[in-house]
Amino acid sequence: MSKKYVPVDSQVYPRFSGIKTFMRLPHVQTTEDIDFAVIGVPFDTGASFAIGTRFGPEAVRSMSALIRPYNPGLEIDIFEYCSGVDYGDLAVNPGYIEDSYQLIESQLEPLLANDVVPILIGGDHSVSLPHLRAMANRYGKISLVHFDSHGDTWDSYFGKKYTHGTVFRRAAEEGIVDTSKSIQIGMRGSLYKPQDIKDAEDLGYKVITTHTLKGMTPTELGDAIKERVGNNPVFVSFDVDFLDPVFAPGTGTPEVGGFSTYDAQQFVRQLKGLNIVGFDCVEVLPDRDPAKVTSLAAANVCFEFISLVAWNKRAIPQNSSPSESVIQG
Repeated sequence: MSKKYVPVDSQVYPRFSGIKTFMRLPHVQTTEDIDFAVIGVPFDTGASFAIGTRFGPEAVRSMSALIRPYNPGLEIDIFEYCSGVDYGDLAVNPGYIEDSYQLIESQLEPLLANDVVPILIGGDHSVSLPHLRAMANRYGKISLVHFDSHGDTWDSYFGKKYTHGTVFRRAAEEGIVDTSKSIQIGMRGSLYKPQDIKDAEDLGYKVITTHTLKGMTPTELGDAIKERVGNNPVFVSFDVDFLDPVFAPGTGTPEVGGFSTYDAQQFVRQLKGLNIVGFDCVEVLPDRDPAKVTSLAAANVCFEFISLVAWNKRAIPQNSSPSESVIQG
């Protein structure tokens, strides 16, 4: 008998009750009988300005209790097609970034070996490097679809190579990302030097700045992404500072002139049909947002990620088991 993991029924158990797992899913550390796993990565030693994103996973989980299983934008009930769990948090070594990288990468390997799609919640953006390393170990060179206000392709901060602002330069240098099939979206704000955007392009990334994106429709963005990545395995990284600070004040390096949560929903939904093998949503700093709107936004971005997993499963007919056992959170 196979198992299917689904959220608690909120018509029976009120949403303000219970342990705060993501969408009230079962907290089970398993790689069997699941399509996706929501995983916290509570590490923020890579931050160059404000710390506190180590508390991001907890805050996002708390606000995710408000999310229901049907996505009207993609017209899909996630758990009609998917089984998923809240896997809990990965172990990290606070203050020691390279040790934490090794820990994160090794803990993701058994999930990826079983073709589980990780939905990772940071943490600062430095954690995307071990995420990508683990993906490349499993799938080969990965395409990156990166939503952010910063390119994170600087060479170093304070003489250090591993920070949240250098992660995608390191990924390119290590050869774990195929930059010719990768795209960065939403870059804006002040720069250290005029060629900062060009530096990312020189690494091979296609860059769509906020200025350019403001003149595009979601469909046009979707077409540009699909043309760029093709059928390559894709990792999606979403920094909440892609959103305007009005919609995401709880982040370490906010930039004005950004996007609304509605915009983000429309853009992420355009990723349906891509060969997506993993996601992360990073840089939620809950102490800077007492109203928790940033955590709510991030929870809904993760909901869109899970909806894409379900959409892709629906597009490829699956064999269902008549002896399936449903396990609620």
